Amino acid sequence: MINFAIIGMGHIAKKHIEAIQSAEGANLTAICDTNEDRLKEAPENVKTYTDLEEMLIENEDIHVVNICVPSGLHAKLTKIVAEKKRHIIVEKPMSLKLEDSVEMNKVAKENGVKLAVVHPNRFRPAIQKLKEQVANEKFGVMSHANATVRWNRNQAYYDQAPWRGTKEFDGGVLMNQAIHNLDLMLWLMGPVESVQAMVATRLRKIETEDVAGAIVKFKSGALGIIEAATTIYPKNLEESLSVFGEKGSAKISGRTANLIETWDIEGINEEEVRSTKEEIQNDPFGKPGHQWIIEDMVKAIQENREPIVTGEDGMAPVQLILSILESAETGKEVFIK
Repeated sequence: MINFAIIGMGHIAKKHIEAIQSAEGANLTAICDTNEDRLKEAPENVKTYTDLEEMLIENEDIHVVNICVPSGLHAKLTKIVAEKKRHIIVEKPMSLKLEDSVEMNKVAKENGVKLAVVHPNRFRPAIQKLKEQVANEKFGVMSHANATVRWNRNQAYYDQAPWRGTKEFDGGVLMNQAIHNLDLMLWLMGPVESVQAMVATRLRKIETEDVAGAIVKFKSGALGIIEAATTIYPKNLEESLSVFGEKGSAKISGRTANLIETWDIEGINEEEVRSTKEEIQNDPFGKPGHQWIIEDMVKAIQENREPIVTGEDGMAPVQLILSILESAETGKEVFIK
């Protein structure tokens, strides 16, 4: 049995609690939050702490710590946990600064601990099928991809906590909402060579952008188009991911990119297309992504291997987003090393 602890009892922690309780081979041991009132929501028989180091010292049997605090604190807490020789699962984005992502990977490696980043959308059934087709080169030479997030996050959402919408602790629509879709685009299309972008803060009273548009060039030569917004009225409209190649076109859509809208791939007949769409329609979410992440960490420890979504994987969309923001600020094409 692999013992888990959680830092931060905010909204996302509930998904981590459910995932750990549902995951095979996982046990929730302790939860830490500086706000004692939040700790009252902890499950029974789970120890609670307001001091992280105290929790780690008193519970030497904790194997993994899940970091669920505001994004700007991820790097600091990752360092503390890694130096205590505990494995780490960190929520997205893994950091708000590229140098912090680099340091997080470095400190994990130096202390011999595993670092996983929460990008659970990779495990949705439709995305898994798309990844399989791309990986098997069924699309042939890739032409381009399109990542779209048209969501609503009203002012009340940002006013829930003082850190929301700030540059120091939260980030904007790219870091906080679109990062999952950008991770999927990178996972399917590979690394980016350059990006040119514009962003704006149109409707929300926040420090960061609430709408963004970018064009990227992948190292393969394919192009990518990104649209992200939290300004959509009156509610979430869609999240979609499309890929196009010489032998195929596919679009995963719906409000949270979990349904197959288009599935035209050479060699796949109409009956297979219909069957695949029905299969996804009947179970669009599959096993919860957070549970996949938890169970994979359990197996990674038992098998002494890297997690499926590594710290290096988590750094890629952070670097892309920071390059988009740099391009928007400078008005120039930004090249990614």
